[in-house]
Amino acid sequence: MIGKVTRGTKVAGLLYYLYGPGKANEHRDPHLIAGWRDPAELEPPLRPNGTRDFRYLGGLLDRTVTALGPHNHVKPVWQCSIRAAPDDPILTDAQWADIAHRVMDRVGLAPAGDDEAVRWIAVRHAADHIHLVATLARQDGTRPEIWNDFYKVADACRTIERHYGLRAAPPCDRTAARPPGRAETEKARRHRRDEAPRTTLRRHVSTAAAGARSEAEFFDRLAAGGVRVRKRFSDRRPDEATGYAVALLDDATASGEPVWYGGGKLAADLSLPRLRARWSKPSEAGGPVSGRWLSARTARAALRQSVADAADRSRNETEFFTRLEEAGLRVRKRFSELHPGEITGYAVTLPEYTGSDGAPLWHSGGSLSDRLTLPRLRQRWQTPEAPADDRLTLTFEERQALYDDAARAAAHATEHIRRYGRFDPARAADAAWATSDVLHSAARSLGNRELSRAADAYDRAAREPFARIPTPTPAGDALRTIARVFALVPGEAARDGRTLLLFIANLVTLIEAVAELRDIQRRPVQVGAAATARGRVSGRNTALETRQEQPADRDGELNEIARFISSEFPTPIFEATQKPTAGSSERDATSPVRRHPRGPQR
Repeated sequence: MIGKVTRGTKVAGLLYYLYGPGKANEHRDPHLIAGWRDPAELEPPLRPNGTRDFRYLGGLLDRTVTALGPHNHVKPVWQCSIRAAPDDPILTDAQWADIAHRVMDRVGLAPAGDDEAVRWIAVRHAADHIHLVATLARQDGTRPEIWNDFYKVADACRTIERHYGLRAAPPCDRTAARPPGRAETEKARRHRRDEAPRTTLRRHVSTAAAGARSEAEFFDRLAAGGVRVRKRFSDRRPDEATGYAVALLDDATASGEPVWYGGGKLAADLSLPRLRARWSKPSEAGGPVSGRWLSARTARAALRQSVADAADRSRNETEFFTRLEEAGLRVRKRFSELHPGEITGYAVTLPEYTGSDGAPLWHSGGSLSDRLTLPRLRQRWQTPEAPADDRLTLTFEERQALYDDAARAAAHATEHIRRYGRFDPARAADAAWATSDVLHSAARSLGNRELSRAADAYDRAAREPFARIPTPTPAGDALRTIARVFALVPGEAARDGRTLLLFIANLVTLIEAVAELRDIQRRPVQVGAAATARGRVSGRNTALETRQEQPADRDGELNEIARFISSEFPTPIFEATQKPTAGSSERDATSPVRRHPRGPQR
């Protein structure tokens, strides 16, 4: 059973709708079943022409609002729809009346035995739902308190489900993202969109947050993704942002204004305060993630892409160094010994890329690429008419190293969740939350539609109830490190199917571990979300199976994953595993390079 609360200003228009035919003639036999008085006394009478006369009932409901005067709520009409599940038994009018009284009592608008409460009615015009209508002015001349009324209605519905043996609805724990409304869905259909703008924007914001290390980088990634961004600033401190809203470039109102969505309206953990908590919370390990989760090749590839992008968007070295810092990189400048103020070179590193002693591991511009030395960059900036350097792409070894690192981080997070899931679930929550970042970043980097759908489905399984931000752990930090590296590399599919297959297989196992964690915590809706995501990633839309009940066919699942990767990725990934054709070179750009030299030749 679910309840939906809305607010309005005029009770007369609402009564006409509830007793009318509905938008598609779905209203049948509308009548009162409960109220602050006897329903038979309040039932609107029929006129000779067959229409209802709402003047008496509307006047009674509005009288307390008028008496309260300017102290009333801006929207004094409170409406709540209570609906049972389609497979629930049909309830009688007496049962629905009891449900109406329970809800009004739990919300506090009409507590049991309070004769001075608000005036309200319950209308039934269908077999599976009722509408509660109340005017927010008590009969003793005071204004009622309606704080958290939506959650109180949900709590009442849980009690009613247990009392009548009805199907249990998902808990109202703020783990679900706000779904598009009917108006948004209809508008998307008219404009022939695949999904509502709210859903598209939530994916953009989640992906930008997954790849960002700071607030500035987050907003830069949103703007680079083709999303309008509008910040909200504090009245006391004009330079301090207190919130933000996003809009699609091609989504506008009838007057041509962008349709804005606040971050908190997309999902509870996407508001600016929650995002700041994500970036500022210290890890329980007390320091940065060790560089063991990033191989030298992966770190070098990510740094090269970031530096090349900053160089392409800069016009001088001052702007270049600023963009490097905005991208979340650490920068170390090298100065001339003869002229101390003159910069002769630079080195960069990722905040997460450190040695076993916690010291940063630096890469100079020249070690990243000959094109990225400071003299070469200065030469490019001093010659505006010179063509920009071609975009640097990942080598075969770098792609292989990236997916190897991602597979190891996913395996470590799986072990962490299963180790702490049974006796300390709170410690496993961070890795479950960070898995969402990996899914979103990997989906964007690889251009995989099913992986993107899996990330959307998994989001609810990742969140903690009531938008709590988990305490960071080394396992979660490792996943976030991989997610940020995915955000730095260009969107291209791997050409070695084996390394990508290992990463996807470990990702499936990680999602299974999260589903097991949510099952231990008795959160069935989150278990279902994880199972849906697992099915999309593995190509098997099956429910979660425990090892004890039905052993998994691992070989069959790997074959399913391989087929999923081959069909969905824009670039064929098994090219490297095929034998070279006649006349082709054995050592082309996509073939693996031997890691060890051959032995002595005869």
